[in-house]
Formats: sequence, structure tokens, C-alpha cells
Amino acid sequence: MDNTLLAIDIGSSKIMAVIAKHDLEYNINILGTGTEKSEGISKGLIVNIEDASKAIKSAILQAKKSTADMIEECIVSISGTYTKSIRSSGSVNIPNGLISETEINQVMQMALYNATIVPEYEVVHVVPIFFKVDDSLDVSNPLNMNGSRLEVSVYIVTAKRTALTNIKSALSDSGIQTTKFLLDGYASAIAVLDEQQKKFGTTVINMGSTTTEIVSYKGKSLIYNGFIPVGSNHITNDLSVMLNTPASVAEKIKVGHGSLTKDYSPNNELGVPKIKISKIGDEQVTSEAALDYIQTIIHARVEEVLVLVRNKLKKSGILDSIGSGITITGGMSNLEGIKPLAQKIFEGIPVSISAPKNIKNPFVDFGEAEMSTIVGILYYALGTHKTYELDSSKKLIKPIKKLKGTEENKILNISSANKEINTKRIEEKVVEKSELKENTTVLTPLNKEKKKGVSKFWSKLSEWF
Repeated sequence: MDNTLLAIDIGSSKIMAVIAKHDLEYNINILGTGTEKSEGISKGLIVNIEDASKAIKSAILQAKKSTADMIEECIVSISGTYTKSIRSSGSVNIPNGLISETEINQVMQMALYNATIVPEYEVVHVVPIFFKVDDSLDVSNPLNMNGSRLEVSVYIVTAKRTALTNIKSALSDSGIQTTKFLLDGYASAIAVLDEQQKKFGTTVINMGSTTTEIVSYKGKSLIYNGFIPVGSNHITNDLSVMLNTPASVAEKIKVGHGSLTKDYSPNNELGVPKIKISKIGDEQVTSEAALDYIQTIIHARVEEVLVLVRNKLKKSGILDSIGSGITITGGMSNLEGIKPLAQKIFEGIPVSISAPKNIKNPFVDFGEAEMSTIVGILYYALGTHKTYELDSSKKLIKPIKKLKGTEENKILNISSANKEINTKRIEEKVVEKSELKENTTVLTPLNKEKKKGVSKFWSKLSEWF
């Protein structure tokens, strides 16, 4: 597991490339990073391959500047915009009664074989919802269990073939030929959820620049994904249109004054009820805009997104089974006051704002909410607590168990000791062989019985003569 990984997050606002690998203790070691403004991409879809290729190539070249390691694996995030998901199941008999990774792979492949995949779509993930061994209850990991029959229920994510082909074409200009894909929302969930949240059921809402990705977990398994084609850039557009101001100015207003909770009414404690803004067509001409009016515009758009998410979850039946609540991440989650608004919309359901745990490195801060997807890709590929699943190449992903320091040292000591013993034995054999080769004229000494026989023969011979 010493492969060097290239992780790429293709977003609508920026493209980020990260080169990483395991260190000696199976921690994630960041070797290089690169960021480029997105071009030729809209709502997670490549709409101009030439522009997208240039932006992706630039991000990759930036990441390569700080490392000479050869890239052996590439994983790219894909938007839920062009995905469809289905459920399936499979079962196999266990010939020798002991379940190995061979049987786990067979039953997962059987579940995929039994699924009805739309012709123009390709498989991205085959994630087990639960396993069953004979008549047992749900099993999370059947490895090394005894039984005669293994069953699995899976959640399959598929993506439109043309969209994936366009991504591969954009990457080929950078010399990347083999690519694996990872659902954006799935990556975000991996980055921000802990084991307890996954076990009891949590929905992650990743609010990006042009899309909002939704992923639901239950019993440590992916059970639902969806998307809303609306994000924080729509707030910028709303402000630009409603205030008749350039998009660049609208973006500054959103970042500098965007809040859902501050009191912007006249005679407020902040003492800033209005701000000056420039007009489209003639930026020298300015006018005043009331901050409470700006707040109303922002509030309306954010409320719309959260209501659309709620309706989607309700329609899918997920809303009633969210055990650990809802977690909001992504760049839009930084908007002040989004948590209390979400609590009102998702009445009775706990809501939290989450960012991924930072991965120590000398390049960037991965602890920001907008880094959820790229961090999730790194954990997906290099994390030590993965579960069994089939990736986009339909190969079985196996969990990596990180050994404790003492166990690791013990194994290393044993292996080194065995190596020394084997080396010594080999050296002894080599010496023995060399000695035999050097003394080819020396006969093998006789034992006592043979010696007696030879002496009698010589005495008889002397009597005859």
C-alpha cells in the first residue's frame, strides 16, 4: 500500500489536486497540492473540455512541483448531478464453511450482476448495506466467520457514461490514463462523520458553489444520495440582479456582510444600516443599499435550498429515520446563522455544522468546511478504517488495519529475526556446497563395518599369494 495517489476535486468554483501516500505508520502524508479556478465546468458537469483540461492540468502541475514521486493511482470526485442509485442483493454458498475475502468479493459481484443497470450508465460504487451469514442478524464484517451461505444487500451508485468519459478526456491531457471515481457527497460524509454518527444514521448536506449534495448513512452504510442544483453562487447572482451591481461586487457583499442573524435594521447596534455599491455598466456611479434588504435576499435563497433538501429527504423516506441528525458542510455552511435557520426548517432534528479534521501538512489547511470533498477522497483511498466495497473499476476494496506501535515493532522484530535465521542457514549451505566442490578428490570416509570388511579382504588376498 505504498502507491502514490493523485486526488482531484473538480468543483464548479475551483479545482484542487493533492498528491499523497502512506508514511511508515499508515498515516496520510501530503506530498503536494495545487489549486486552480474552475473553467469549463458548470454544476459539476464539464461543458468545455478544452478549458476544463487546462484548469485541471494547471492544478496537477502545481501539486507536482513539490514532489518527484510517480503517480500510480488517480481518484476524482464526481457530482451527484448525473448519478442514479439502485439497490440489489446477492448470495453465495461457502464450500469450506469459512468466509474469506474471496467469498466476500463473490457475493458483492453477484449482487452487482443481479442489478439492473441502465445501459448508458456506469457503476461508481457498490456499497454493502448489510451482510447475512446463514440465518444470522445483520453482519457488518463477515470475514473469518463460519457458515454455509453468505448474503449481501448493496447500494449501487451509477453515473452517466458520457459525463465520466468527458472527465477522462480532460485528464488525459495531463497524462492520467487510469482513473477511479468517487461520489462528491460520499467523500464529504467520509470526511466529516465519526463512527457513531454513521452507525445511528446521519444525513450530510454539502452546500457548494453551484450544487448541494445530499448523502445519508445508516448502520455505517451509504443508503441514499441526491442533489439540488443550487449553491452559494446563486446568492451572488441574486444580489447582482436585485442590486444591479457587478457579480464581483455582489460576491464581496455576500462574504463581507452575509448574515442571517445580525440586526441590520435602521438604528441597529452595529450602526451600519446601509452600504455603498457600484452599478453595472458604470462602476464609477454608486448608490446605497440597505443591509436588511440584502439580508432578506440572502435569507430567501438559503431557505429555498434547505426546504428543497427537506422535501427531497421526505419524498425518499429518509427524513423519518435520521437518528443522529443532519450535518451541514461545504463553503456555504460558513454563512452566519445557517444553523438556526436549518433547525427551524428541519424541525425536531438535530443540526450541526461540520468541517473535516485537518491533515497535517506544510501546504494548506484541510480543516476548512470547503475542503470536505478532497479530504474525503484522501480518507477513502488512504484511510485505515474502510469497509468492503466495489470501486468504480469493480474491484474489491479491502479494509486496512493500522497496527499499534508495539504490535508493529513486534512483527518487524520477528520478521527481521526470521530473516537473520534464514540468511544464516543459506550461508551455511553455501559454505557446505563450496567445501564439497573444493574437495572433489577426497573420498567419503567409511564406517566401522565397511572398514572390517576391507581388512578381511586384504588378509585373504595375501594368503593366496
